[in-house]
Amino acid sequence: MIKTLKISFSLKITYRVNSILYSLKQIPLLKKALPEYLYQVEALKILAGIISGIWELLSVFLGKLLYLLVMVYGACSLYDGFPKGELFLHFLLPLTILGGFLNTSIFNPTKDKYYAMFLMRMDARDYTIVNYAYAILKVIVGFLPFTLWFGILGEVPFWLCFVLPFSIAGCKLCVTAYSLWDYERRGHAYNENKINKYQWLCVAILLALAYGLPAAGFVLPKTASAAVMLLFIPGGAAGIWKVYSFRDYKEINRELLSQPVNQMNTSAQITKAANEKRISADVSITSNRKGFEYLNELFIKRHRKILWNSTKKISYVCAMLVCGILLVFYLKPESKPVANQMVMVYLPYFTFIMYAINRGTSFTQALFMNCDHSLLTYSFYKQPQFVLRLFQIRLREIMKINAVPALIIGAGLSLILYTSGGTKQPLNYIILIVSVLCMSMFFSVHYLTIYYLLQPYNAGTELKGGTYKIILWATYFCCFWLMYVRMSIFVFGIMTILFCALYSVIACILVYRLAPKRFKLRM
Repeated sequence: MIKTLKISFSLKITYRVNSILYSLKQIPLLKKALPEYLYQVEALKILAGIISGIWELLSVFLGKLLYLLVMVYGACSLYDGFPKGELFLHFLLPLTILGGFLNTSIFNPTKDKYYAMFLMRMDARDYTIVNYAYAILKVIVGFLPFTLWFGILGEVPFWLCFVLPFSIAGCKLCVTAYSLWDYERRGHAYNENKINKYQWLCVAILLALAYGLPAAGFVLPKTASAAVMLLFIPGGAAGIWKVYSFRDYKEINRELLSQPVNQMNTSAQITKAANEKRISADVSITSNRKGFEYLNELFIKRHRKILWNSTKKISYVCAMLVCGILLVFYLKPESKPVANQMVMVYLPYFTFIMYAINRGTSFTQALFMNCDHSLLTYSFYKQPQFVLRLFQIRLREIMKINAVPALIIGAGLSLILYTSGGTKQPLNYIILIVSVLCMSMFFSVHYLTIYYLLQPYNAGTELKGGTYKIILWATYFCCFWLMYVRMSIFVFGIMTILFCALYSVIACILVYRLAPKRFKLRM
């Protein structure tokens, strides 16, 4: 077992080191400085190994910290009128069950499993059990300091805070044991990367139970939540025996790892396969336009389900939320002053919301997979005037897609402000609508610009651009930071409008000058 763990860990580190070195080669400022024989440089391998080790350590703690900070402890501050301990455990219980199904480890087909079992011919049972035990140990060790920290802050008894990591691990073991039993019964392996519509419905229900019930005025008693969490421990102990005694790991992994290696653990490939089923095959679809307008209109019509379905659903949800808030005002008029004060200073918070619902990433992904992947092989497609022209056409389309929910949110905020007591500055109503539309416009421009300047996908439609990933993370952290900024509608709204206009001009200039050289297929 120890030997298997050493080999599998070494394999994982080697794969990460090579991925880190490849990512470094994709960063423009480092690309020319790094030698072509990069993978032979021992010092860089050591550096990448250190980074990989740090990443492994962070994977034990960082995700758990953010999870408890944002999803559990942080959410407690959004609900008033309930004891913190009850809220903490109420949030944690459905999220623990949700995590048990969505993060199994055993039923996650990854490249390191493929290399170990298919190429190195390692024993499937030993490899799976050892790595699963390591994953469960990471769960316990990673959660323990933070359940103690946030649990005590959340007024949860110390003994229960200490036991919670074992409950979380027990829930995962229960789910794994059930999935193994289900495989013996049906002969079909559960794949956590391929969630069907019924499982997504369960995800929605669990999230609604976690965050919707407190909003409706109901929270599970602390004793009930604690009792269920404690039940996971003996359930997990029973699950250990099932995991250890199960004999068909080879067959499960053969099913999960039956895809080509470049399709495993790759969200782009999963997205591509799903998108291909939603592309219209209607040969009667045509257009009366010419040139790039003709190409764009055909693309939009044939990919309408991919591009517009999510936007329509988001728009319906936003409209329902606005109506729900207005209904609350009618039923509980005393809530109006609080809502009015929040709208007056919480506009920066909606930057993160617009970031979350923006369709820029899926739009550019669809562009590459179903259009640019082929057309980038032609030289005319990369001429400056054509690049800028097509950029402008596509920007118009993505702005239209993102503008629908943005308009609903902006108009909804103005309506909520008006019905909750109004404002002394009537201009605030207009600024709310325009600034939210500008946030949407910024993300449309931003994602399309970095797509044209960095083109992060390789010929296998895998996301490989190191700089692209860095910019995505930087965008996320900036938007996350803005959630904690409190500023008046007028000041933040005007700043948003001016920034968006300036960014759009700079983006067009950069695309015209740099995209012809940067917009190309990666190997």
